[in-house]
Amino acid sequence: MEAYEEKMGKVIESLVSDFGTIRAGRANPRMLDKIKVDYYGSMTGLQGVANINVPDAKTLIITPWDSKMVKDIEKAINTSDLGLTPNNDGKSVILNLPDLTEERRKELAKDIKKKGEEAKVRIRNVRREANDEVKKITKSGEISEDEGKDKEDAIQKATDKYIKEIDSKVETKTKEIMTV
Repeated sequence: MEAYEEKMGKVIESLVSDFGTIRAGRANPRMLDKIKVDYYGSMTGLQGVANINVPDAKTLIITPWDSKMVKDIEKAINTSDLGLTPNNDGKSVILNLPDLTEERRKELAKDIKKKGEEAKVRIRNVRREANDEVKKITKSGEISEDEGKDKEDAIQKATDKYIKEIDSKVETKTKEIMTV
């Protein structure tokens, strides 16, 4: 049972991590987590090739350790789904975050809801996996049918708890996005 609860907990961690990459109007280095840069033939995360500073609420400055990487970083940001246009001063890449439009906020809210639904599906898959395991050990006679029913009830309670937590996190992040 603990192993399945741990899996469900990891789904929540993954969701929170995904939400961290969604821009909520303030500059946050985590929004660049998914960007990979070609660094001498291997795709490397942006944090692996540069320092990322947040001088103010609307600006990110990416300073690569190797100044030859500026163009590659610019290219990676342009091809990402961030919707930001990078500027460079020859030594670093500067990202100015514009205020979110109402349309973009609604788009992000839909994306948040979609990620929440995907997390719920993963939770339900863990529940199915756990229930299959309980049925298997019940059938083999390792536990009684009553114990099997109790375990299935515990699995359902855990599932409900984690789905409620997902709903709460989706609602919180949506409020954060929709707040002007």
